[in-house]
Amino acid sequence: QVLLAESGGGLVQTGGSLRLSCVASGLILSSYTIGWFRQAPGKEREFVAEISRDSLTYYTDSIKGRFTISRDNSKNTVYLQMNSLRTEETAIYYCAAGTASGGYSLWGQGTQVTVSS
Repeated sequence: QVLLAESGGGLVQTGGSLRLSCVASGLILSSYTIGWFRQAPGKEREFVAEISRDSLTYYTDSIKGRFTISRDNSKNTVYLQMNSLRTEETAIYYCAAGTASGGYSLWGQGTQVTVSS
């Protein structure tokens, strides 16, 4: 069975840090572009960051300089290091695997991140 599983979410104060992990079962993450998305209550899901098969990284403007996406192929894991968190970044964070031609087709179940003031 092919699965993505996120972990590392939790409760943190404004300005704090968390590192999210996305672990794959049944597929090799290095063969895919992996993206992180988030969905806040009452809002649509939005793109956060992605890392390509060649480890090229892309970020949405609001998190540039604060978040870092990386991958450890030996652990079949992609990380999202989040620093200087803001209350408005409270959301469920999802990772997804995809290709350039097919888009994101496999999603994890999400991990809750709550940033308190």
